[in-house]
Amino acid sequence: MSLLARLFGQTQDDRAVARPLWHKVVEIAREKEWYRDCGIADTVGGRFDAITLILSVVLLRMERDPELIEPSVRLTELFVEDMDGQLRESGVGDLMVGKHVGKLMSTLGGRLGAYRDGLAAGEAALGEAIARNVTLVDGADPLRVARRVRAFAAGLSLIPAHRVLAAEIGK
Repeated sequence: MSLLARLFGQTQDDRAVARPLWHKVVEIAREKEWYRDCGIADTVGGRFDAITLILSVVLLRMERDPELIEPSVRLTELFVEDMDGQLRESGVGDLMVGKHVGKLMSTLGGRLGAYRDGLAAGEAALGEAIARNVTLVDGADPLRVARRVRAFAAGLSLIPAHRVLAAEIGK
């Protein structure tokens, strides 16, 4: 819980409801198959791209259920919290962290729209969105990533809201 929350008397971290799902998103994004089989670059940038890809698909699933709207906001807050920590760990100074986090949120928003459109339009469109937004190793086929993302999204669409929130997604 943040210092401000404690000062103003909040007794619980509102993000706690989404924390297991955030950890699951990161776990799925770190699966070796994304890097080994699909060709996402195993770099800081590639890992960020994988996280935003999986997070986008999960957020798109969550926006379909009114009961998941508030938890989706908390999930996004956890993304910000984690990115803030990662930036600080990598040596970004306090005065610049906010600016970088703002850019990362803008990036997430843009990708969320691109992946929403790509999933709705089909594999080729999703592959194009992935080619634009995911760091791939030389020679990697973005359609391979698109196929895996579509399979993940299809499976996620079958999971009831309460199980999504409980992080009962993925493998």
